[in-house]
Amino acid sequence: MNRKITFTPGEYYHIYNRGVEKRKVFMDVRDRDRFQSLLYLLNGVKPIIYRLIQGETLYKEGVGEKIVAIGAYVLMPNHFHLLLKETKDGGVTSFIRKLTTGYTMYFNKKYERVGPLFQGAFKAEHINNDGYLKYLFAYIHLNPVKLIDKNWKEKGITNLKHAERFLQEYLHSSYSDYLRIQRLEKDILSPKLFPNYFSNSQTVTTFHKDLLKFNSPHNTR
Repeated sequence: MNRKITFTPGEYYHIYNRGVEKRKVFMDVRDRDRFQSLLYLLNGVKPIIYRLIQGETLYKEGVGEKIVAIGAYVLMPNHFHLLLKETKDGGVTSFIRKLTTGYTMYFNKKYERVGPLFQGAFKAEHINNDGYLKYLFAYIHLNPVKLIDKNWKEKGITNLKHAERFLQEYLHSSYSDYLRIQRLEKDILSPKLFPNYFSNSQTVTTFHKDLLKFNSPHNTR
């Protein structure tokens, strides 16, 4: 694997990948639910047999010591974004390998296909700037706005209230967890291992709203 960065414990990384040939990798809600549950179940040293885990017990399953810390995530139709902290040597690489392999096996069986699902090696960006780390929390969470207003970054948001409501109701990201909405998926995250940029749900809402209103100065993907 050719990679320009080295993963180091204690450092933060933006991890992302898309479907091979830009194909959709999440065809329905059950696919997104599956990937989301794997974010929790595969982030540990304990081996997991998925078929033995049912319903609400899923997010209560003991996975052992976590191998990475997840600060934010979002699932889009043909790609995903993760904000990770390396907490032990090899954690990021091991986690992403388990995650994409496990999900690809599920997807290929369900849709009767063979071969790779994701586009080569996962992409990684080392985050060594506190301001950019804070911005990435919002950038990741704001991705779904493209589903209802695809040109908002270039032309500005057309309906701010609608976009805010859509984000709050989008179940396959960590945004609602930062709004302190109680749900089982909150245990995917390890917020205490990331800087406390948002003291309450109001500061979360305000920060994301500001970026919706004013396009970010950073280049995005």
